[in-house]
Amino acid sequence: MDAKIAIKDLRKGFRSLPVVGGIDLEVAPGEFVAIVGPSGCGKSTLMKLLAGFELPDSGHVAIDGVKVTRPSPNAIVISQQGSVFPWLTVRENLMFGLLDGDPAGRAATADHYAEMVGLKGFEKAYPQELSGGMLKRVEIARALAVKPDIVLMDEPFSALDALTALKMRNELLRVLREENHTVLLITHDVEEAIYLADRVVVLSTRPATIRTVFPISTPHPRKVSQPALQEIKDAILAQLGISEA
Repeated sequence: MDAKIAIKDLRKGFRSLPVVGGIDLEVAPGEFVAIVGPSGCGKSTLMKLLAGFELPDSGHVAIDGVKVTRPSPNAIVISQQGSVFPWLTVRENLMFGLLDGDPAGRAATADHYAEMVGLKGFEKAYPQELSGGMLKRVEIARALAVKPDIVLMDEPFSALDALTALKMRNELLRVLREENHTVLLITHDVEEAIYLADRVVVLSTRPATIRTVFPISTPHPRKVSQPALQEIKDAILAQLGISEA
């Protein structure tokens, strides 16, 4: 099967500072790939290249065989900063990117995705009336409502407390079981990567290259405390130069 995302010898620098140092990676349709790496290694720059917000110095990113030269309507980014419009209700936020159909049809689509992420009953609420976890649900629902082929996630749960982040990971997995999306997650959280992904890609220090790729074959639901997954966690941490006491 052809790759959904193909990254070929991708390189990017700023002035005299090399940031991405030559990355080759293919992501299959429907696959969930997590990328981890040391702080400052170039993960966020890589995400901007994947999303088409930055252009590479050399190499390329291709989606369905077409080189990415600008943001693609087939790929949606969910970032750690958040992007919910505070002056719109939940329903209006979810309708914002829906361009097809009449207003009633768009509202029905928005309500469907609100219910999918557990926000039924909050369609008329404004962002200031919601918790941080609920706001993240709005972002995920809005991203999925436009039916993207690819979801690019840049540390989306990093601002949440540990319990809320765990709930959101479970919610994300539940939603992805209902809709088939290719997902690429950038995270600093090794346990999060192992918990969610089909493969974990470990980056080197800057300029970023791929050190190792770890397949995760354990079916969901997973417990990272399982011996096989704990071994993978230890191996990833060793690659990152970290050892647990």
